[in-house]
Amino acid sequence: MIVNVEPSPVRPKPSRRFASVRGCIFVAGIWTLVGMFIGGLTAYWQDDFTFWLEAVAAAGLLVIAASLLIAASTRKRTELNSSIETPIVEALLTYNPVALAIIDPQGKFLEMNEASSRMLGYEPGALIGKSFFPLIDSANEQGMMSAFQQALQGDLKDMIIDIKHFSGYTYKLNINTAPIMRSGSCIGILIISQDVSDGNRIQERIRYMANYDDMTGLPNRHSFMRMLDDRLAEAKARGELGRLAVFQLDVDRFKLLNATFGREFGDMLLLQVAERVTRGLSESDAAARMEGDEFAILYTHTGDEQELNEKAKTLKLLLDEPFELQGFPFNITASIGIAVNHSADDEAGHLVKKADFALAKVKESGKNDFLFYSEEWDDRSRERLALEHDLKIALQKEQLVLHYQPQYHLQTGEIVGVEALVRWEHPERGLVPPGQFIGLAEENGLIVQIGEWVLREACRQNKAWQDAGLRKVPVSVNLSIRQFMQQHLHEKVADILRATSLDAKYLDLEITETMTIDVAHASRCLLELTKLGVTISIDDFGTGYSSFHYLKNLPIGRLKIDRSFVRDIQQDPSDAAIVAAIIAMAHNLNLQVIAEGVETEEQKRFLQAHDCDEMQGFLWGPPMRGEAVQALLAKAG
Repeated sequence: MIVNVEPSPVRPKPSRRFASVRGCIFVAGIWTLVGMFIGGLTAYWQDDFTFWLEAVAAAGLLVIAASLLIAASTRKRTELNSSIETPIVEALLTYNPVALAIIDPQGKFLEMNEASSRMLGYEPGALIGKSFFPLIDSANEQGMMSAFQQALQGDLKDMIIDIKHFSGYTYKLNINTAPIMRSGSCIGILIISQDVSDGNRIQERIRYMANYDDMTGLPNRHSFMRMLDDRLAEAKARGELGRLAVFQLDVDRFKLLNATFGREFGDMLLLQVAERVTRGLSESDAAARMEGDEFAILYTHTGDEQELNEKAKTLKLLLDEPFELQGFPFNITASIGIAVNHSADDEAGHLVKKADFALAKVKESGKNDFLFYSEEWDDRSRERLALEHDLKIALQKEQLVLHYQPQYHLQTGEIVGVEALVRWEHPERGLVPPGQFIGLAEENGLIVQIGEWVLREACRQNKAWQDAGLRKVPVSVNLSIRQFMQQHLHEKVADILRATSLDAKYLDLEITETMTIDVAHASRCLLELTKLGVTISIDDFGTGYSSFHYLKNLPIGRLKIDRSFVRDIQQDPSDAAIVAAIIAMAHNLNLQVIAEGVETEEQKRFLQAHDCDEMQGFLWGPPMRGEAVQALLAKAG
């Protein structure tokens, strides 16, 4: 057999009837029993063709059948001695790996090769003279009888039927039938059989994997979403809103557990979680493994939210029980988001998204709880997305501005610096305070771009004040954690200082305590920055990762006492003691101290009495525009 014969010169051209063919699959020779070539079998493909191997296999069966039939029809025209011909035919039947059989017009076996007997589970020759039809499963009897009658009329048939094996089980065979004609009459039927049970099992396996999670056996996301859409459509048709609830359940800290104890441990845990999730479900309820450690449960209920509350509590109690893993008890917690089909417009995607949103809210607020989705979140979510979109435009259209809060020496009252604070002048919303957009910028990564703009603009403005002959003071700029973790931050700062021509000693960079947790990175980064000549301040000191180690070993020049300690300094002895201790410790480490949020004379006097170096706050001036700061600097001389 020659396959893929497109370039082959032996390939015959298709007839006009097949003028639109796109290629040739194979050419197979047909030979007589004495080895004489008498013709060829050629197959073409016309449309998109993907079943190459199946086509070649089918070709083999057709060639064998054609050879046998031609051998029979040419018997009278050959001079081959029957004593030679008969053994050859017998050899073709006996040793052929293809299952071949011949039945008479009454359906009884006349000939049957070993491959065919073996396929049916019988000893060779055991079925000769017996009817073929009792082997056929009752569900296929009518179809096979119809194919048999058509074969008797001279037609070729191809069908898949269920056959009974000698052992009693049923399996699938692909049956090809062809009539054996003599003098215009059918004297028998050739049956070529192929076991396709494995192929069917593979197809069933593919269908299973498309709809079920292989590990837990639960429906997967695809199956769950299809089922949920059907249930929502039924509920809408019956006018039953508020009766379907989706629970999205997530195992808290699962990634950490998986990384710590290994994937096998995680898989065992998920199997037990799946068992508990499905425990007690009614026939109208359903559970699925959506992905990873996330499960979904569809509950049908009466519409009473209290009922769903009880279901969620029961589910959490089930998961609170210790799991037996590798012989040891193990406890987990889980978070659950719940959404109910209150709207006729709810589709599966919408409802699951709402449950996911509620799940995210639970995780934000500390995990190990359950929460119902609120429609109010949609408004806040849309508002947040609109704000994020506007913030990107603000960067492009230069809607951000800097305000500056002056810093004063506590003993002399002289202005000694300013802190640059970013503001957003929205064309419709007006002045947007940083609390409404800085957190959003940190989440979506815009904080790096904003931070670089603030640093460049603050340096440019300070240099402009100096060029105008005003008092020279440093400008303080806050670095975000994302900026601080950037590689080669010192190079970016150096580029900005060079571009603005500002002397580095007039730039103070503020970081928070949490940025020093990675001591190696913090040490390397701060050393590179201080080599440029800038100073480093610790902002909001006392509210984060306080450690004497970094104060001692990192190149820090100043501590900023957080306003939360300064606010109640007169009323709360603990705050007073903390502030006094911070000032004393900083001075012992040769660090400058500045207090934030000073609003009253009493606070100012306390700080002066404890030798605090500097202060900033509404007592001496709120954040102000550059023009107002310019006036202050001009007055200071």
